[in-house]
Amino acid sequence: MSEQKAKRVNRQHTESYKQEALAMSERIGVAKAARQLGLAESLINTWHAAINDETSVDLAKENQRLTQYRCWKYDWVVEFDVKGLFDHIRHDLLLKALSKHCNIPWVLLYVKRWLKAPLENSNGDKTQRICGTPQGGVVSPLLANLFLHYAFDAWVRRELPDVPFCRYADDGLLHCKSKRQAKFVMKRLTARLKQCSLGIHPDKSSIVYCKDKNRKGNYPVISFDFLGYTFRPRRCVNKKGEVHPNFLPAVSNASKKAINREIRHWHLQLKNDKTLVNLSAMFNPILSGWNTYFGRFYPSALRVIWRNLNEYLVRRVRRKFKRFAKHKSRARDYINRIARSNPNLFFHWRLAVFPGGDVVGAV
Repeated sequence: MSEQKAKRVNRQHTESYKQEALAMSERIGVAKAARQLGLAESLINTWHAAINDETSVDLAKENQRLTQYRCWKYDWVVEFDVKGLFDHIRHDLLLKALSKHCNIPWVLLYVKRWLKAPLENSNGDKTQRICGTPQGGVVSPLLANLFLHYAFDAWVRRELPDVPFCRYADDGLLHCKSKRQAKFVMKRLTARLKQCSLGIHPDKSSIVYCKDKNRKGNYPVISFDFLGYTFRPRRCVNKKGEVHPNFLPAVSNASKKAINREIRHWHLQLKNDKTLVNLSAMFNPILSGWNTYFGRFYPSALRVIWRNLNEYLVRRVRRKFKRFAKHKSRARDYINRIARSNPNLFFHWRLAVFPGGDVVGAV
């Protein structure tokens, strides 16, 4: 390679590195701007107001509790999901909303540059972006929540002051007293989102009837999913010992499938080099986290997950010890004896969910 050509190549590489460094510094600059200038805290305080005077550090758990209470008080729920939120956010409206919370010119300039930066594919072709914010970007969730705050939260409080609502990211609920009001709210909401260049996902949005002991109407939709929970009529026992249906949340089927998929990927039956003590140290924090979040309401719905985990432990025994290879019942009895003699070893054993069967009356 000639000296002149080598210099030209080095110069091209240097320019490429400069562009990458500039892009990286801009992304970091936006994230720092949101954190260091107090912008994120300002927006979170604003979003808390959308929960009708209810505040909590953990918004997801607070929204679940609030939704359960409102489903008892209101007969109908308008469930909605914003379709393709990150891909359809209007830049002009987003920048207008951002300017209400930040008056620092260089922050607004960085955000504007970041939003309009072209998208380059693997072939080197660039596509100009006229709307949307990159999903997975450093400040995309912050900007998307800001956009929906003015597109939805503030609009509902202004136009539908008697309708309590709850929103988490692009999923939301509105509680209504009658089916007529629910249809009216759904119509107004659809028109509002269309005005903001957004749309409602048809498969994830519906009008739901909160059926229970005192609300016995027959309607096609009596359940909805929100924040990993399914709200629907469930078996309940009151203080007098009477069994009756109540509208309650419990871990959703989608969440249970995701948890079981995660457990399957652990390959417990293949970890013969680990002791049970090692396995419990590895996975107890995860099991405890699942129980803390999904076991807050109707914890008995998690038993199917704990029993599935026990089955993987039985498989591990059959693979590790030859004497149990062809004897599933003996392997279960073996691990069951260990569980009952060491109930604190695995987290779900502390809940009395043993391989040989649950303890009667345990939650």
